[in-house]
Amino acid sequence: MILISYDIQDNKLRTKFAKYLKKFGSRLQYSVFEIKHCNSMLNKIKLELDNTFMKQFGQCDSVIIFETSATCKISRYGYAAHDDRDVIVVV
Repeated sequence: MILISYDIQDNKLRTKFAKYLKKFGSRLQYSVFEIKHCNSMLNKIKLELDNTFMKQFGQCDSVIIFETSATCKISRYGYAAHDDRDVIVVV
């Protein structure tokens, strides 16, 4: 499973990003989506983040992707990329 959490200040951009994520999974909370782990979906989401959304992000906007597998890899975008604190995920 992949968890994607985001904090985007601009209402229009936040709504656009949420609608994009709805194509792949379901909303757990207002700004958290759950997506079944599939490398092709994950790569598509990351590519769209890099090519479209990152260009529109403000200085405080962030997206964090939690890959809840044996490796529990975390990818950070926007402001969150500068936050290197450890995160513990309890499933």
